[in-house]
Amino acid sequence: MKKVILSAAVIFFCTASVMAQGKEKKDSINPNAPVFTVIKENPITSIKNQAKSGTCWNYSTLSFFEAEILKKTNKTYDLCEMFVCNKNYMDRAIVKVRMHGDAQFSQGGSAYDVLHVLKTYGICPEEAMPAPGTMYGDTLNNFNEFFGVMEPYVDAVAKLNIKKLSPTWKKGLQGILDAYLGTCPETFTYEGKKYTPKEFANSLGLDWNDYVTITSYTHHPFDTTFPIEVQDNWRQPGSWNLPMEEMAAVIDNAVMNGYTVAWGGDVSEDGFTRDGLALLIDSEEPGLEGSDMAKWLKLSAKEKQNKIKEAGVTVKEMVPSQEQRQKEYDNWTLTDDHGMLIYGIAKDQTGREYYMVKNSWGKTGEYKGIWYMSKNFIVAKTMDYMVNKNAIPKNIRKRLGI
Repeated sequence: MKKVILSAAVIFFCTASVMAQGKEKKDSINPNAPVFTVIKENPITSIKNQAKSGTCWNYSTLSFFEAEILKKTNKTYDLCEMFVCNKNYMDRAIVKVRMHGDAQFSQGGSAYDVLHVLKTYGICPEEAMPAPGTMYGDTLNNFNEFFGVMEPYVDAVAKLNIKKLSPTWKKGLQGILDAYLGTCPETFTYEGKKYTPKEFANSLGLDWNDYVTITSYTHHPFDTTFPIEVQDNWRQPGSWNLPMEEMAAVIDNAVMNGYTVAWGGDVSEDGFTRDGLALLIDSEEPGLEGSDMAKWLKLSAKEKQNKIKEAGVTVKEMVPSQEQRQKEYDNWTLTDDHGMLIYGIAKDQTGREYYMVKNSWGKTGEYKGIWYMSKNFIVAKTMDYMVNKNAIPKNIRKRLGI
């Protein structure tokens, strides 16, 4: 009988403990956390990790072209980012040398750089070159030593005090590129067939003339193209300049019709969290419960992120405007920090709509490498984006003549 009573007591206390733990867990759930409902989601390839390299422009744009191939052929490819880096950094170094050092040479780039490499040099699958980082004993990209060696080399050549420059410096630079990234193959075999990089690019089923970039600023006329004046846009391709509302309409039209968008913009804002959410908060007066402007400005970056996460869907957003976009571009607060892939649209429990965005930081954050970025944030913080011209609404295409 004592054993029965003892057993019953143990069961009671264990059950009470479990119930208490359950209650504690339930109480700890943030009631303001967004719950997303997908409106439209287009197929994408796997999430990659750029790791310690400034190559978001490369990862996001190759993801864009992989999604384009998926849409057109239903085939999945893993295209090689280091092939693009190898070719692009050589081209960029040549420009700096031609300019006697009066040009930037850095890890960054643009979506157009990837398109240019695909058109000019071709591409290879990931497996045709060494895995990122393995050339120097790492498991992922780490460009610290690589650029620590390469930048001084290029800078020294560009500023040589000589009357005639020999082409030998290119061989030296190619050696550095190949040592850290791997040698770009002249030929390779993929799925039993032999290709050159250009043959492989041509086999992917895409028309490289289908792709345009779009932006929205008032210091150039609308419905014209101009090279966006940022340092990493060093090839100076023209982007179509549309009114802000049309710039946004193109993204919506693209996603709803099965296309993705290679987005470049500003993620240095307080509203861009490292946990998978981006909201267009007013950094001067965020509207968060218990936070006035003075308190907000004194908070650390981590404290701000925590408050945004805690407030969740109750955060009030600003409404983007053409005037504010231009002001921030001119005063350097709207910058080209990062490139990602827009591939879907979702809404939270309040009805606020977000773009579903594939990042290149590995499977990090609340949503394992996916960010939910409010439409207001994207419209306000877009520098430019690449899209298939067939994804542009017909009336806009007709007006632009594309």
